[in-house]
Amino acid sequence: MRLYKGYSGSIEFDDEDMVFHGRVLGLRDIVTFEADSAEDLVKAFHDSVDDYLAFCEERGVEPQKPYSGKLALRTTPEIHALLSKAASYDGKSINQWISDTLAEVARKRVDEGSTKVHTRAH
Repeated sequence: MRLYKGYSGSIEFDDEDMVFHGRVLGLRDIVTFEADSAEDLVKAFHDSVDDYLAFCEERGVEPQKPYSGKLALRTTPEIHALLSKAASYDGKSINQWISDTLAEVARKRVDEGSTKVHTRAH
């Protein structure tokens, strides 16, 4: 699903009940949504995010943000050196090279997987 207010969601299809189920990703809290059609699913996702944000505001708590943009990475010294060389060949910092490379691979993977439909096992 496309991001909505910084949040994304997962989608599953229940072929027994003929309904889509989803969950807002990246939160410790469980925020779900459901609909009978793709169009209604997007609206249900948006409504769930809005309800979650309103609930947090009513309680006076900071809503969880799904991703901070900071990612810790541990690797071997050999891979660290290899990353440094690859980044320098591209005229980039290691951080920028890793970010660009991961984004490229992740976009490809998401594009390939975007046509897959997940169904619930009964």
